[in-house]
Amino acid sequence: MISEQLQRQYAITWRDLNASVIPYSEVVVGHIRSILLMLLSGASLLLLIACVNVGSLVLVRSESRRREIAVRGALGATTARLVRQFVTEGLLLAGLGSGAGIIVAAALMRLLAHLVPKGMASGMPFLNGVGLNAHTVAFAGATALLAALLLATTPVLRFSFQRVRDGLTDGDRGAASGLWRRLGANLVVVELAIAVVLLTGAGLFGRSLYRLLHVPLGFDANHLATVEVAAPDSVYKGKEQTAELYREIAQRIASLPGVESAGLTSRLPVGCNCPTDGIRIVGRPYHGEHNEVNERHVSASYLSTLKATLMRGRFFTEADDASHPGVAIINQALARKFFPGVDPIGQNIADDEGGLPSVWQIVGVIDDIREGPLDVDIAPTEYFPINQTDEPSFTLAARSSQDANALLPVLVRMLRQINPDLGVSNEVSLSEKIGTTQAAMLHRFSAWLVGGFATTALILGVVGVYGVIAYSVSQRTREIGVRMALGAQRSSVYRLVLRQAGWLTLAGLAIGLFCSLGTSILMRSLLFSVYAWDPVTLLCVAALLGLASIAASFLPARRAASTDPVEALRAE
Repeated sequence: MISEQLQRQYAITWRDLNASVIPYSEVVVGHIRSILLMLLSGASLLLLIACVNVGSLVLVRSESRRREIAVRGALGATTARLVRQFVTEGLLLAGLGSGAGIIVAAALMRLLAHLVPKGMASGMPFLNGVGLNAHTVAFAGATALLAALLLATTPVLRFSFQRVRDGLTDGDRGAASGLWRRLGANLVVVELAIAVVLLTGAGLFGRSLYRLLHVPLGFDANHLATVEVAAPDSVYKGKEQTAELYREIAQRIASLPGVESAGLTSRLPVGCNCPTDGIRIVGRPYHGEHNEVNERHVSASYLSTLKATLMRGRFFTEADDASHPGVAIINQALARKFFPGVDPIGQNIADDEGGLPSVWQIVGVIDDIREGPLDVDIAPTEYFPINQTDEPSFTLAARSSQDANALLPVLVRMLRQINPDLGVSNEVSLSEKIGTTQAAMLHRFSAWLVGGFATTALILGVVGVYGVIAYSVSQRTREIGVRMALGAQRSSVYRLVLRQAGWLTLAGLAIGLFCSLGTSILMRSLLFSVYAWDPVTLLCVAALLGLASIAASFLPARRAASTDPVEALRAE
């Protein structure tokens, strides 16, 4: 409604502008909501694997207690009494597990909070209040209670359909063995399938992070030391005094040993697409369009310090100060958008503010520098001489011939010598700053967390494979002894055991890859320059799962191949 009134009142300047109202929660977590949902899904899959593991063990153990339960029933124990017993046992397991999980989660959350750079935390409001509270503890308790009920009701439902007479006549060991033969292999396939889904997600996030950190920047970020500087307004008044400070800092820093060059900028690259400016092209019809572009103010030596590529025209010089006409350098994105097929050198641009607009002549075109976030397309950008402004706050960038971090204290000391009243902060190498940007940290944390889920799932799945194969070997001792007594070689016994593990792995891999197709498509918006169905990632996941399964089944296979036929037949 307010936007419509402004458009009616200022029909020209508000023609291309709109306003929208969104909830505050959307501002805080809107851009990471999909990441949070993905992490919640990964945690849910890991919980499912844990429940499958514990549930299978509880079910097999309860099967071995069939005679005990039957005796209790024969002596008058009601179904409600048996339910209370199993619920108590399930609550004990779930309570101990959830308690340990809460302790580990609290430690991990503190660790993750410390890994976030202090300068970035202010730009990530969703990190405020991260930690254990009543809501998270209640959620964990409810999850544990649900798991306990599932663990308790599974054996109860099974025993409710058996007759007391059957329970008294069946052997405990034989019943448990039969159930494990029917259930164990299927549960392992489920675990391996879930592990494949999580491993695929972790692999995609890892490749996405690598692509993000190696995206073309348009400049050389190595050996660049940066320091933010704030000049006191009470000392530096007007453009002339401020420009003199700019020159002194750039010259004295550039003269330091180990410094190849130095420059100043209003904002470093790989930060945000801000501040912005609305421009229009002088000599072209203007109807109130709001052509928004990035705006940067830089010193004469800044772009050369970055090793930016000059495509046409020239860089700024010290002569481009407030006493000379305004000049500007643009990037190729701006040239492509506003000067398609036209040489922009010599063209004039102006701001679209009311009154008498400021005009700058374009004197150079540089290759695109990634001024905004790593995962955002490069925006049109204009660069103005910092000597033609009086900005009190700026950032110093110095290129070192050695390690940039070793140069940082030297830069701070020199700035203190120039003027002790200068505000100096955020001393960091540019490569380190890029690695700790919000986009990089979100991708890195996602890769770490999903990778942790995947590693845990893989371990549980491999342990399951080992358990099934080892149990199968123990149950087939007589068969293996007969085979070897009839002349079977050790290699054939190895193949017999490994073939069983191979079929389990192939089944889990096939189901997992099919499920990964859907989850990868859902993850597509979270990835950077990586296909959701990335063949390299899938091949690596398949190879990792295959090698892990072979390693898990090797010990049971070796034990089977070392069986003494005489001892095996005698034991049976």
